[in-house]
Amino acid sequence: MTDAIRPLPLFKYHPHPLETGAFETGKTVKCDCCQQATPLYYSGPFYSVENINAFCPWCIASGAAAQKFNGVFQDDASLEGVDYAFNEKGEAQGTTGAITLEQVAELVERTPGYRGWQQEHWLAHCDDFCAFVGYVGWKEIKDRLSEFANLESDCADSGLQTEDLEKVLFNNGSCQGYLFQCLHCAKYRLHIDFD
Repeated sequence: MTDAIRPLPLFKYHPHPLETGAFETGKTVKCDCCQQATPLYYSGPFYSVENINAFCPWCIASGAAAQKFNGVFQDDASLEGVDYAFNEKGEAQGTTGAITLEQVAELVERTPGYRGWQQEHWLAHCDDFCAFVGYVGWKEIKDRLSEFANLESDCADSGLQTEDLEKVLFNNGSCQGYLFQCLHCAKYRLHIDFD
């Protein structure tokens, strides 16, 4: 079976990576991990000492890419709701909150990231990471305001008030919104970033 007809792996925390643009198409490239040609590839954020050009979705989903290059797709210091417990050697031995190390590994090692203006930040809700839905401005969220867990708090995290959004939040603008959805209660969360 070729990669062109292979089903796309499922990513719990990034369920629609084609719609969000996490994977690129239009040319065939060689995956830096498996060395196989792929017409569908990821060239987004990857934190590693190695210079990486592209990964196929299957090497991301299996964790092979993160393992081979000792890297991550999301900076684990930018994960909401994670407090690590360390041993005497300074190694993470677990978490002190509800989010587990397995959830962290699923997100940072086996989930394609997204591109932010500054540092990407992954939101959480109901003791789990949210799924990344996509890039948004006011136009994309104005009819969903009642579906947010706490939009006022999300805005305050960026120094804004909800009433500011109509004037400043534009998709592909200087003030960019990143929409997340809770996997458990289906409420939305919003991360806001500035160029």
